Amino acid sequence: MALAGTASITIAEMREFASFTAGEQRYIRRSLDIGLARRDAFTLWGRSPAECMAIRSHYVAYQDLKSLRGALPDETSLDGIEPFCGKLTRLAAFDLVQGRIEGFGAFRFLYERLLGAAVRPWLPSAFCAAAALPQIEPDRRKTLLQSLSEAAATASGWSAREPGFLPEFIEEAAA
Repeated sequence: MALAGTASITIAEMREFASFTAGEQRYIRRSLDIGLARRDAFTLWGRSPAECMAIRSHYVAYQDLKSLRGALPDETSLDGIEPFCGKLTRLAAFDLVQGRIEGFGAFRFLYERLLGAAVRPWLPSAFCAAAALPQIEPDRRKTLLQSLSEAAATASGWSAREPGFLPEFIEEAAA
């Protein structure tokens, strides 16, 4: 019975991923390849010199993922919040400035996979802080901030279950 529950959760995660735009899906897959060191993103995703430069900056920005994974602050204390939230907000700002993440759902989906389930309580604040930065154009800032539901912003608890579905690169079929 537990196997059936796990399968249905994975299917729900696949459906959620399918609900994202094609651009969000591509960005999430590329980000996971970079952030989880799954593959050489230059070879897989670099279609032009400009895209290879963007991938290089992505690798540089995601260097902080290693330190964030081991630095989750205790939710009941203020100790450790500044370095953790500062780095998480900077990473979130990097991803939002790219213009490929269109709302909180895709952001949460990506970061749960990059940093694990324990980061969930921290994601609404990092998303809001990054989306409200002046580096985000006002109309986009409004759209991003409105994508965060009241339920996500005020959740009293978060699931500790790790994500089961990690989307990967899919070769395009030959015409």
